[in-house]
Amino acid sequence: MGTPKPRILPWLVAQLDLGQLEGVAWVNESRTRFRIPWKHGLRQDAQQEDFGIFQAWAEASGAYTPGKDKPDLPTWKRNFRSALNRKEVLRLAEDRSKDPHDPHKIYEFVTSGVGDFPQPDTSPDTNGGGSTSDTQEDILEELLGDMILAPLPDGRPSGLAVALEHYPQSPSLDNPTSCPNLEPHENPLRQLFVPEEEWEFEVTAFYRGRQVFQQTVFCPEGLRLVGPDAGDRMLPGQPITLPDPGVSLTDKGVTGYVRRVLSCLEGGLALGRTGQWLWAQRLGHCHTYWAVGEELLPDSMHGPDGEVLKDKEGGVFDLGPFVADLIAFIEGSRRSPRYTIWFCVGEPWPQGQPWTKRLVMVKVVPTCLRALLDMARVGGASSLENTVDLHISNSQPLSLTSDQYKAYLQDLLEDMDFQVTGEA
Repeated sequence: MGTPKPRILPWLVAQLDLGQLEGVAWVNESRTRFRIPWKHGLRQDAQQEDFGIFQAWAEASGAYTPGKDKPDLPTWKRNFRSALNRKEVLRLAEDRSKDPHDPHKIYEFVTSGVGDFPQPDTSPDTNGGGSTSDTQEDILEELLGDMILAPLPDGRPSGLAVALEHYPQSPSLDNPTSCPNLEPHENPLRQLFVPEEEWEFEVTAFYRGRQVFQQTVFCPEGLRLVGPDAGDRMLPGQPITLPDPGVSLTDKGVTGYVRRVLSCLEGGLALGRTGQWLWAQRLGHCHTYWAVGEELLPDSMHGPDGEVLKDKEGGVFDLGPFVADLIAFIEGSRRSPRYTIWFCVGEPWPQGQPWTKRLVMVKVVPTCLRALLDMARVGGASSLENTVDLHISNSQPLSLTSDQYKAYLQDLLEDMDFQVTGEA
């Protein structure tokens, strides 16, 4: 083996003491608070030196070799941030990453000082195993520290099972379940953005306020709300057929009007997802208005958020503000965020009127967003572990403390800068 990867805290302290990286510096005499530049890569004034700390750690940790690997600023930045977020001796004291003139973050050591962190042993290991000075914590940090997003050379995913092949086993490492504080090898919430992941939607339809339909579906290419006599079924998106009103309504006049609305759906009311956005478009002649409201009832006291565009995708929900509001809700500074999309089909939005008088109202709930909010409600104010199933295909239930959950949400929110504007 060559030189082992350094531990991030001693390595970072050394960089702060050297003062050679632009914008990386101590901000107090006691050396307990320090600043890290945090400029977005797409800013016009972005310079290479603004991201020196992220590249330096990528090189030191072995995730990037200049001249061999392709530069990947978003991954470098994400790995560095995730590594710091996992350190209990650190906390984010000030987030000034949105400052237009000097975007940066200030971190603070919450222990007695930096002297508690021994310098890493960088001597070569000639015995094919770990250094004799490695403690169990050292090994765990090298296994989990910052290999989060760096794939192995042969394309296999990084992870504890693979990494353990390269280290001598100690009794407590033989069984990973005996280490309850080990975190997943990457942010499990990030799969919300994976294009091939299918979101689960709960679709409920109401005719004159009476629930007549409810179905929960996975839709890899989105969904289309169509009437009983649907038109072109070759259009993209899974068709969701709304029932004939004659089955549930007794008023013949209302039944006739509802049938007329459904017939005007024609190609359907389409709903799909691209990245952090949900979009809708109408493929028929039936005007439709939408709003994001409570799950139990639409916000009929105000006007709609917009009208669904004809034959053109228009955004109806942005996951970014939802996650930001969810973090604020956990911190107790905001009400719980809304996530239910309501559609009023064939009539104006029921502004200031009972929504139950509208002929056709449809609500769509992305069940993963409901699960995220449930997680915040149950565990947001406690340190107890809670389990949440994100309702994404192939997802596994998560068992997270509230601090871990909040850190993952903050990590996800920062990643959305790249989702909105492209790779940095």
